[in-house]
Amino acid sequence: MEVTHHQDMRYPTPRELAQAARALADEHPRRARLRRVGASRAGEPLWLLSVRPGGPGTAPDGGEVLVVAGAHANEPVGGATALALARHLAAGHPAPGSGPRAGGGWHFLLCADPDGAALHRTPQPRSLLDYHRSFYRPPGPEQPEWAPSLLPADRLPPETRILTGLIDELRPVLQVSLHATDLGGSWVQLTRDIPGLAEPFAKSAAELRIPVETGASDAAGWPSPGPGIFVLPPAGPDAPRSFHPEDTRLSTWYRAHRHAGTTAVVEVPMWASDLVDDPAPHPDPRGALRALADRLARDTALVAAVRDRSGGPPAEDDGPGAAALLRAVDWTLGLIPGITAEWTGPAAPADATAARIHSIDAFGRRLSLRAASMLLRVLRGRGHPAAPELDRLVTGWCTDFEARFQARPVPIPTQVEHQSRTVLSTYTHLLKSPRPGTD
Repeated sequence: MEVTHHQDMRYPTPRELAQAARALADEHPRRARLRRVGASRAGEPLWLLSVRPGGPGTAPDGGEVLVVAGAHANEPVGGATALALARHLAAGHPAPGSGPRAGGGWHFLLCADPDGAALHRTPQPRSLLDYHRSFYRPPGPEQPEWAPSLLPADRLPPETRILTGLIDELRPVLQVSLHATDLGGSWVQLTRDIPGLAEPFAKSAAELRIPVETGASDAAGWPSPGPGIFVLPPAGPDAPRSFHPEDTRLSTWYRAHRHAGTTAVVEVPMWASDLVDDPAPHPDPRGALRALADRLARDTALVAAVRDRSGGPPAEDDGPGAAALLRAVDWTLGLIPGITAEWTGPAAPADATAARIHSIDAFGRRLSLRAASMLLRVLRGRGHPAAPELDRLVTGWCTDFEARFQARPVPIPTQVEHQSRTVLSTYTHLLKSPRPGTD
């Protein structure tokens, strides 16, 4: 199914998304409605676009669907995908697999973190370096989906409270969170298995020349019923962990389980690498992880040394966003010791595919690169003498990253097309599965 046709597409800003959604609601008043569901910490509006393909008064054959875009500021493709899906459904095309009344309503949270999106400014990045020149990703406690896993309930940011409120209001049978990776492949994380999804997911990826990330570090140790499909493992002391401090079961992904719903997280790459789809056994996973840990520690030490020389908290004459950027730098640097310890500890895998080691390699590279990129933005604003040194690091690391992974750009319309197809296929196969109970 072809959802988008625009070859000159760029990543839309939250304001542009809202304007396009308003135009869509005006064009299809019987099927589409736009409403403001709250405001961010900085007072920016959060918008929900609701589309009922069969029009008002139709019975919900399949239940409500909530699609969340923009949960991570540095992953802007989700807004474009949400808008493409909304246009497709508002035009009267039913979701595949739904009944003649086109299922329930589809609800699109157009940008879950507009404050973060305002700081990450890469509407049409030409290269990995261009992408990182204006990079921003908030620390975990400030990310709408992850905040519940890191903060007590009385300290949750308003964006999180808005999202959890929508989940409780809509009680979606399916929640979809639209994500992206800078360099790698595509994969799907599920909070419950959806049988049959692997086939259409792989078919779409193959048709669009997008590699399937079969050893995604975000889902390390998760059961995988098919290539690139990962299912949240059951709780327990022996449950595998990914290289993150967050607990997925406390995130907003798991909130849908209160209402017998399922969450799917759909990742697409901005730059593709076939290395993350290499099924060959790696000859020495533990040796490779030790080498990756050593490199990550060295790279992080370089960034930390510049951070130490850059001064403490933001100064009054720093540009807007400097405080947020420095919080994100410090959060990212603080993750590294635990990650390198895990890579070199007794739980490090003795057997792994080349794809998995390559995915971990990419994960480590992006951590130090992100910290350096965000720190560079602050130092440039200050005219700090360490800025040229850091600029050389960022430039060299981006060049090495692209060369090592033989990166090729994935056009934005291709990203949107694959993500849209995967969302619709997920819904189709969910309707064929037995409805689970609440957790």
